[in-house]
Amino acid sequence: MDIVTQGLLGAGLAQSAAGKDLRAATAVGFAAGLLPDADGLIRSGSDPLLFLEFHRHFTHALVFVPIGAALATLLLWPFFRRRMSLMRLYVYAFLGYSLAGVLDACTSYGTHLLWPFSDTPVAWGIVAIVDPVFSLILLAAVGIGIYSRHNTAARTALLLAGAYLVFGAWQQQRVEAVALALAADRGQTVERLLAKPTLGNLVLWRTLYVADGTLHADAVRMGLVGDNRIYEGQSRPLLRPEDVRHSSEMSFRSRDMLRFANFADGLLVRHPTRAGMIGDARFAMLPTQLRPLWGIESDTAAPSAGARFVTDRSMSRHERQQFIDMLLGRSLTP
Repeated sequence: MDIVTQGLLGAGLAQSAAGKDLRAATAVGFAAGLLPDADGLIRSGSDPLLFLEFHRHFTHALVFVPIGAALATLLLWPFFRRRMSLMRLYVYAFLGYSLAGVLDACTSYGTHLLWPFSDTPVAWGIVAIVDPVFSLILLAAVGIGIYSRHNTAARTALLLAGAYLVFGAWQQQRVEAVALALAADRGQTVERLLAKPTLGNLVLWRTLYVADGTLHADAVRMGLVGDNRIYEGQSRPLLRPEDVRHSSEMSFRSRDMLRFANFADGLLVRHPTRAGMIGDARFAMLPTQLRPLWGIESDTAAPSAGARFVTDRSMSRHERQQFIDMLLGRSLTP
């Protein structure tokens, strides 16, 4: 999830176990909750794709939690040594660090939660990477706790945050059922299906499914009492790494193509307007689109230079209005 929410979750967890040192515990938990995302600093000027392999990697793994907490303790000890014992500082850092990877696994990005026992990223897709409702629950509780110097609000907020994630999982199951029914109406057999919430809500969902080598993107607005609305979207051939490597239109090194395919969970698609760009089909500005939010681009003039990581976050005024209309369950205008 976004880094601020990670810190708020860490602060809430530490605060829930704090006593008279609640304010200090909150600060420790917040800092420890931010630390796992330090893996985003692992970059290389000569290897533009290196950060894709290490973001949400070993620092987010469950087995790394005691080590991450120890690192946080060492970093914070000079600032808190006069306020608490080293062991108490470690306990608060452990709590702050403990669920960062689990929370990230609740999104659709992909987190190496089970490293080193499994190299497969975990992506449950039950909450958006940025969700203001979830964040505000934690922010309000942490603020009340700091003001009142009592941990009741933090404990209540953690229960509410957990219930919100359970609600997201329930919504996802309902959306998947709608997507499967839509594919059946189209006479298609679903080989693979993903359903993920759109930015900032659990009402409008993006569904992706593969049928006969084709990727289909649709949007489902799932209400709270059983009502839903489907917005049919785009379809595009699903690419395999070997299809791209053998293409005469672009040139990618095999290693770069395989690395990006692993990052994108195998869901590769050509960008509709940028001929040299292969994108991650999981993410787009509109849930009905297959114009990838990010991808890699080849340099045909210097193929040995490797792939570049590129983004396309452009969104027209009409597209923004379409998103709002879908979120509110309205009919779309052409």
